[in-house]
Amino acid sequence: MLTNYLKESYGTLSETINGLIKVGYTHDFNIKEDCLVCHQIDSILSPHDFQIDKVYRFEGESNPDDQSILYAISSTKFNIKGTLINGYGISSDDITAKIIEKLKTN
Repeated sequence: MLTNYLKESYGTLSETINGLIKVGYTHDFNIKEDCLVCHQIDSILSPHDFQIDKVYRFEGESNPDDQSILYAISSTKFNIKGTLINGYGISSDDITAKIIEKLKTN
């Protein structure tokens, strides 16, 4: 899957999400136990079927604890692209971090 059309930076977290939606990353993924959940298509999917296309990090300007990481992910098996958000540093979620480790990096 070609990911060279993804910008290095779109700006803020919300600007990045909106920018990714414009290039086809329209699904919002969440973590449930050891799976990816997409409520838009009412599906539970294996992280092994996805790859990370791009990683974006954001630091809170007023609060250093306000750090997040946005993953642009895709699956050729399911022909689906979307985003997954996790905190990092103090804000990191261990369950999400374990799922992210299972994703293939492009």
